Amino acid sequence: MYLKAREPVVLNFNAFMSFHPDPKSEYNDQLIRATNMTVSALRFMKTFRAGYLEPEVFHLNPKKSDTELFKKLIRFVPSSLSWFGAYMVNAYPLDMSQYFRLFNSTRLPKVSRDELYIDEKAKHLLVLRNGNFYVFDVIDRDGNMLKPSEIQAHLKYILSDNSPTPAFPLGYLSSENRDTWALLRKNLLDNGNEEALQKVDSAVFCLSLDDFPVKDFVHLSHTMLHGDAANRWYDKSFNLIITKDGTAGVNFEHSWGDGVAVLRFQNEVFKDSVGEPAVSPQSQPASVDSSRAVRRLDFKLNDALKAGITKAKQNFDSTVEALTLDMIQFQKGGKDLLKQKKVSPDAVAQLAFQMAFLRQYNQTVATYESCSTAAFKHGRTETIRPASIHTKKCSEAFVKEPSKHSTEELQKMIMECSEYHGRLTKEAAMGQGFDRHLFGLRCLALSKGTSLPDFYQDQAYARLNHNIISTSTLVSPAVQLGGFGPVVPDGFGVGYQVHGDWIGCNVSSYPARNAKEFLQCIYKSLEDIFNVLKGKKISS
Repeated sequence: MYLKAREPVVLNFNAFMSFHPDPKSEYNDQLIRATNMTVSALRFMKTFRAGYLEPEVFHLNPKKSDTELFKKLIRFVPSSLSWFGAYMVNAYPLDMSQYFRLFNSTRLPKVSRDELYIDEKAKHLLVLRNGNFYVFDVIDRDGNMLKPSEIQAHLKYILSDNSPTPAFPLGYLSSENRDTWALLRKNLLDNGNEEALQKVDSAVFCLSLDDFPVKDFVHLSHTMLHGDAANRWYDKSFNLIITKDGTAGVNFEHSWGDGVAVLRFQNEVFKDSVGEPAVSPQSQPASVDSSRAVRRLDFKLNDALKAGITKAKQNFDSTVEALTLDMIQFQKGGKDLLKQKKVSPDAVAQLAFQMAFLRQYNQTVATYESCSTAAFKHGRTETIRPASIHTKKCSEAFVKEPSKHSTEELQKMIMECSEYHGRLTKEAAMGQGFDRHLFGLRCLALSKGTSLPDFYQDQAYARLNHNIISTSTLVSPAVQLGGFGPVVPDGFGVGYQVHGDWIGCNVSSYPARNAKEFLQCIYKSLEDIFNVLKGKKISS
């Protein structure tokens, strides 16, 4: 699905998640944070590759299974039987097959279908600054990590390099239509850039150092979701982005894996870089010759490549200019109150989106919520379809005729929505959704050259898959904010987080829709739902 898509990955597929600042403010210096996060990312990679990373487990009874005692005991059980021990205490190991593509991995543009590339032998980091590409080894010949003081010295050297932004920054090519980019890449290879591109593709990951501070949350979202394409390589499995004021985030390519793998990486990197920082503000960079260790990549460009970069920049700038990003923090309640009232926090957030759209556009539309299917081997995602007859009935009662219904009746409708949404979520997580099955059958038909059944040509099927509201949620102690672009030109991209006592919502749209107005409608909807749950009347 991802590799055959020809649209640019930026805004269409790549998502972002930003880290909380380091609690110790002096550690939010760009060089200090970049060094600490790079070291923590390498520690994570080495732990994973050595087979010591704690597995992802879904605990149905955490009091029994999520304990130090159980973890110690299960270590001594042979791996062929350990699953049985976990099953006995209702703990279910989740698929982690995506993790190996976190590092040394990139998506290569090819005509009609891209490829995923990985080279675990490569030992260097790719650093982007001012549109310039730098590489240096972070792993030595024996497989050991470079000393943190040396990594700090090399990053300091890059930050002090005054090289101007190239006249034709190569980063823009990774923001282009995939077929266009595939042909330009072939031209790059034919023009003698094979070794430089190999360095980019095989790097452990891409560290993007931006030369400006973040102004506010909206600026933060723009910076992490797309930023300046000159200073990104969107095809890498992920870009770790660190701005002038130490604000950090991850922009990740989606074909190799999903948010669950990236979130685990972010949780571990945040916890390690904050709890066990490799360098401090008092640390001195090692006295090494960084001018020899760090290499700036030079690319040979002909007129066709220069024209391709110029065109890619124009396309990127006009797309980004058309994008609106905005956010709200609803402070009048969150997960704690909703659980007390015995309703699903996720169901309430999704109900608020349905109500908001009805309030804004007087209709309900196809809505997508992603759900991990990591309970299965090689599981990716299934779709939860939050728009239902229950949410429609409830939304209409709240938006169109609140005075006709008693508070008890409205509470009952919220409960119905919650129960139904809970059922949909369980079905999706257990592979009982319909979207991926239908997609699989469609792929089979196309691969065998058989004609698609009439069902796939139906108007209703087309409308169902034109997801005007596309949503995703991830809550973590490491993540401050997350988001993505709309998946259709007349849609909204909704990233949301339901915390203990507040709800955060980050919405993107193009000119066909109004993200700011939609957020106001979401706020009003959440306010109404919480008031009703507290037994209050709602104002029209």
